[in-house]
Amino acid sequence: MIILSIDVGGSNVKFLRSDCDERRKFASGPNLTAQDMVDKVKEATADWSFDAISIGIPAPVLRGKVMKDPHNLGSGWEGFDFAEAFGKPTKVVNDAAMQALGDYKGGRMLFLGLGTGLGSAMIIEGVLQPMELAHLPYKKGKTFEEYVGQKGRDELGKKKWRAEVNEAIRMLTAALEPEYVVLGGGNAKSMDDLPENVTVCANGNAFIGGFRMWDESSHIQL
Repeated sequence: MIILSIDVGGSNVKFLRSDCDERRKFASGPNLTAQDMVDKVKEATADWSFDAISIGIPAPVLRGKVMKDPHNLGSGWEGFDFAEAFGKPTKVVNDAAMQALGDYKGGRMLFLGLGTGLGSAMIIEGVLQPMELAHLPYKKGKTFEEYVGQKGRDELGKKKWRAEVNEAIRMLTAALEPEYVVLGGGNAKSMDDLPENVTVCANGNAFIGGFRMWDESSHIQL
């Protein structure tokens, strides 16, 4: 079975087919609706054939349905039927959850996506648990996302931002007890001097997560 893996971001929508290495993309942004995304993917993949689709979307997703429109995109995502719109079997998860799937190596893993905001997910003994840790209180009346997201990096500067990321990792690790932590997202590459059992992944691993969503041999429960 050939899978089309789609990674929806605030700046770009990127996609890759499971049987080739050619990645394609188009710009997203605050006016991109769910139907716009579908139409543009169909146009950009008119010369591709595939059997099923995986989509990672920066929004809460429950049982394959988007529960709330993404903060940095347009409208119409909540409740949208992607399988009907594409006319193919389609699975939808939160974008951080799809990235986490691509980096999972067993046991208890916490994934944190350092980008515009803070994406988060855990996989515990093969069971995927999307999370919304970004908006939990952190300190001084602000949330984790306000410190370790792009806004926090802009306000604090790189050195202090790195310190806050490491402190957030320490606090979340103490609370959730993962065996290892994986950092992804556009800002993860700016981290250095990481705590023990914390690594930075390649953002392209989100596509691998999309492929794993259809791989029964992976034994991962969505």
